[in-house]
Amino acid sequence: MGFRTNPDRILDNIDRARSRESDAPRSGTDRQATVRELDSVVPDVDATNPERMKRLFRIVEQAYTKVAQSQELGPLAARFQAVGDIHHHHAHGDVSVAFAWLDSERHDDIGLSPFEITADAVADAKKETRTSRPDVNAMKVLRHELREGVRGAYRKIEPRLRDALRERADMGHVAVTVTVDLRPAGLGPGKDLLASAAEAEED
Repeated sequence: MGFRTNPDRILDNIDRARSRESDAPRSGTDRQATVRELDSVVPDVDATNPERMKRLFRIVEQAYTKVAQSQELGPLAARFQAVGDIHHHHAHGDVSVAFAWLDSERHDDIGLSPFEITADAVADAKKETRTSRPDVNAMKVLRHELREGVRGAYRKIEPRLRDALRERADMGHVAVTVTVDLRPAGLGPGKDLLASAAEAEED
């Protein structure tokens, strides 16, 4: 039976192609983990401001928890090995918290909290995890930076949230998007890790 009509060979080639596709880093997307949390429970018309702020904070908490547990964070942590190989475990990143007021004309409110990962952070994580696996240690570091970044971004955005309450923009559906972005030190948000890796290999 020829190659073109051999089912086993065809399936083997399909499996190998899928494996290469899944293993290959994808430009841009693999350096981000993001989750959008929608809350459709509208507050009572007589709800107090503290109650309404508590609702907004709860949506952020739910989005943060989903990002920390998301499948997207795994590939992001795995890519940290490339960051370490290229820049000696020195990376920059951002955590953003974005509020979308879906039943209001108010524009989205976005808070951004930058962070930096150094070799010391990786070494400290290694002591706690007791493993040298870069993806495991990177996951611990990333989750720490994600948690602190969400807190920092929320603090920055909190005054604007109070403005939104005064406009009653929260009296409807609200969506919160939490995103963590990681890139080698020296790269701006628009550049991709793959480009940096290619440049490093050429040097």
